Amino acid sequence: MKFFSLNNNSPVVSFKEAVINGLAPDKGLYFPNHIKPLPKSFFQNIATMGNHEIAMTAVKQFVSRDLSAKVINRIIFDVIDFSFPLVEIEKNVASLELFHGPTMAFKDVGARFMALCLGNLMEGENTKITVLVATSGDTGGAVAQGFLGVNGVDVVILYPSGGVSPIQEKQLTTLGQNITALEVHGTFDDCQSMVKTAFSDNDITRKIKLTSANSINVSRWLPQLFYFLFAYKQVQSKAKKIVFSVPSGNFGNICAGMVAQKLGMPIKQFVASTNINDTVPNFMKTGKYCPKPAKATISNAMDVSNPSNFKRIRHLYDNNLEDLRKNLYSYSFTDDETSQAIHDVYLNSSYILDPHGAIGYLGLKKYQKTNPDTYGIFLETAHPVKFKDTVEKAINKDLVIPDKVKLILLKEKKSFKISNYEELKAFLLEN
Repeated sequence: MKFFSLNNNSPVVSFKEAVINGLAPDKGLYFPNHIKPLPKSFFQNIATMGNHEIAMTAVKQFVSRDLSAKVINRIIFDVIDFSFPLVEIEKNVASLELFHGPTMAFKDVGARFMALCLGNLMEGENTKITVLVATSGDTGGAVAQGFLGVNGVDVVILYPSGGVSPIQEKQLTTLGQNITALEVHGTFDDCQSMVKTAFSDNDITRKIKLTSANSINVSRWLPQLFYFLFAYKQVQSKAKKIVFSVPSGNFGNICAGMVAQKLGMPIKQFVASTNINDTVPNFMKTGKYCPKPAKATISNAMDVSNPSNFKRIRHLYDNNLEDLRKNLYSYSFTDDETSQAIHDVYLNSSYILDPHGAIGYLGLKKYQKTNPDTYGIFLETAHPVKFKDTVEKAINKDLVIPDKVKLILLKEKKSFKISNYEELKAFLLEN
């Protein structure tokens, strides 16, 4: 398997090179040059398989040229050591819980997978590498935890000041060791722009080997397809027309789901559910892609106006908007609608949503108004306690704080404040 840049102005590379480079030299995202569908028997028999076998079968075509079957198997077993339950909360509506990992967010799988891949790919190399990553919430904590203590790797995380929840902030600013947090006066889009600029800055890349752990990195992005396969395994025997509603910020998760579909997973459609940062919903309506400055919301991990992975999605459909519209619906929702959904679902089903899952739920319900014969799965991407104040206000009830969260909250935050790219550049070169 080879990977090419979606900007089509860089050499084709191996999985190893794509992981280490992060972005292609022409600033394009890497994408596999071919996706080979899995046998129909895989999906027919998926209910009899364990999650490790499912993940191994799905990912090996993308990584096997650079990692042996033994190494891939070991990585999968280390990454997938928690559950991904599907919880039916209404008739034909189920929540796929992705928050049972170490940082209580769906990004635990991708971050751990990347950390272990990078560790194995760099084995024997006499080179130190810096992972430079922007976060709108959960990526930072998951990446920090996944790379903590990994030899030969330093991690620098940029996050918007005041733009993440208190628990999310503690998860990425309290670990120390090889993890450094930079608190940016700006939005997530500002953070992401700085990261992309650093990758093309020769003053930096001549002295520092950089890679990214955002979903722009193929090893962070691709393993997210596991979630959709695990969900399909649980519902395959009882549902025909399956639709996934995915809370979408940078669009890596839903794009990975579409790759699972390209592998042959029989899914009717996808719904990209966003907050008021509605670049994609507007594009799907008008055909005009017009990012605006990102606005802060209670679903902060989705406060993204110019989602990097939407370019991958458009490539999957050969940049044909009409073909994309046949498979993707997209809706946006306000904070008031999000809070009301958290309240209503708790009142009617005794199920507690986080603000991101609530938007996934809203998108699914809107879709099912005109498609009532579908079985809908929305992704619950983070534990509600990570957004404690917002959720408690919506349901009028105190949340129980897990012990591991209590320990994090007691730790001292340590971050370095920056306001612009020049300050990031100076920090990287001086440190």
